[in-house]
Amino acid sequence: MALLKRWLMTIALGLSAVTLTGCGYNDFQRLDEATKSAWSEVLNQYQRRADLVPNIVATVKGQANFEQETLTRVVEARAKATSIQVTPETINNPEAFNRFQQAQGELSGALSRLMAVSERYPELQANQAFRDLRVTLEGTENRITVARNRYIQTVQEYNVLARSFPTNLTAKVFSYDPKPNFTVQNEAEISKPPTVDFGAPKK
Repeated sequence: MALLKRWLMTIALGLSAVTLTGCGYNDFQRLDEATKSAWSEVLNQYQRRADLVPNIVATVKGQANFEQETLTRVVEARAKATSIQVTPETINNPEAFNRFQQAQGELSGALSRLMAVSERYPELQANQAFRDLRVTLEGTENRITVARNRYIQTVQEYNVLARSFPTNLTAKVFSYDPKPNFTVQNEAEISKPPTVDFGAPKK
């Protein structure tokens, strides 16, 4: 009797595994972990950029008569971007995700403006420390773009699974809602690395 019971339980478990596999359960697990991993890399690169900002601001402050409004915007944008509480649940909360995206976009814009304005100051352009920071910033912006693109692709794959039949039924049962993604609006502007020109300053 005990042997029969174990045998029936084994069959039941086997059928459950087959059913869960066929309805996309395992794919949801895989893609959910993939989106979390991709999101962590996005956050890592944005933090890398935020850590660069104080050094950039300190270097620019040494330049006499530099536009204070431009510097202030960078400082305020960084403060706003770093003040947003980001948790693993942020990628499941469209409102929180959009706030994060907007704040990072504002910092991108402020930094681009700072780099553009700095070209008017030959002494700053000749400053090796500032030039090194510009190169590092450009590399970081490129890493952000790569990380964002990976996240976008992973979320798209997850969302297709969540919305397609019959896996959408599994999504409803296990509350696998579609995840928010970076918007296309202003995508080129947000993702564009600051222009770096090591040529002679324009007269």
